[in-house]
Amino acid sequence: MINNFTTLNFLIVFSLVSFFITFLVQKIFNKKNGILLDSDFLKPQAFHKTPIARSGGLASIISLIIFFTAYFFIFKIILLDYLIIGASMFCIGFLDDMKIKIKPKIRLLMMVIFLLIGIILFSVNLKNIDLIFLELILESKFLNISFILLCFLFIINGANLIDGFNGLISIHLIIVNSILFFINLENENSELLTIIFVQIIILITFLLFNFPKAKIFLGDGGSYLFGALTVLNIIKTNNSNDEISSFFFCILVFYLFFEVFFSFFRKIYLNKSPLKPDSNHLHMLTFRWLDKFKKFKDCNYLNSILINLIFLLLLLPSVYFRHNSLFCKYWFFSLLAFYIIFYLRLYSFTKK
Repeated sequence: MINNFTTLNFLIVFSLVSFFITFLVQKIFNKKNGILLDSDFLKPQAFHKTPIARSGGLASIISLIIFFTAYFFIFKIILLDYLIIGASMFCIGFLDDMKIKIKPKIRLLMMVIFLLIGIILFSVNLKNIDLIFLELILESKFLNISFILLCFLFIINGANLIDGFNGLISIHLIIVNSILFFINLENENSELLTIIFVQIIILITFLLFNFPKAKIFLGDGGSYLFGALTVLNIIKTNNSNDEISSFFFCILVFYLFFEVFFSFFRKIYLNKSPLKPDSNHLHMLTFRWLDKFKKFKDCNYLNSILINLIFLLLLLPSVYFRHNSLFCKYWFFSLLAFYIIFYLRLYSFTKK
């Protein structure tokens, strides 16, 4: 379908619509004293110096709703799983963007409830698991649903956690979804191709207003939205490509997953609440490392380039060997070890 003339025209028009919506939203909500304006410079994850609207998620969900509606009228296909799961996660995150404070435990509970409804309602399941014992365990419907729920929670919260610097999460998700796009292009999965390509368009459009100088932030609503959509993209791509190692798809999101996993146990070890933010995440340490050199005028966007460049370089071997299950398994666990060593070295350096 991606080569179809109608689809191509549709995507070109949609790109222009998405740009116009993002431009309009950032103009409207960047006014002084706006409800979405982020002017809290004291929180641990704040690295900006001027108030900027957290309205990128709002622009993204509007663009997606227009896409889903137009897609239905043109192709007579309803993408309800993407719409319902994505919109519910956006709404939970958007409450914080509107400065409606919800306790972390309550927010997590809301995410669990809505994700469970979506997973069960749309029969989201995992196939083609490389680990035999895990595949046997996941034959249980309850354990399969629980595992998928954890996948959503890790990636959604990972996307939200690293959304602290200009272009960091958007470039990261563009890389991940671009790889998924080309895998589905090889497999000629036309429906999934279009869905992923539209997400890339929206992320690139947002990036134009967020990088290198931010005029708009994605916000919790946007990071929750794209985190959820990326999980759906990965599950569907994994299920339809049994010749590709499932560990390859784990590698694609290893940074998002392990940032949450590692931070959770790091905070427990330090007798801190694992649900409360701090200033010792990997992307914050790399920022302080760059800032120590005093050679760069603005380390914010350079930090995003550095992290995503390292991520891309680490990703390339697995892209080439994606059909090799043994290589992908070893590479995945090597990346986790690399993360820990890299983090500890950075932590000791920034504390000097």
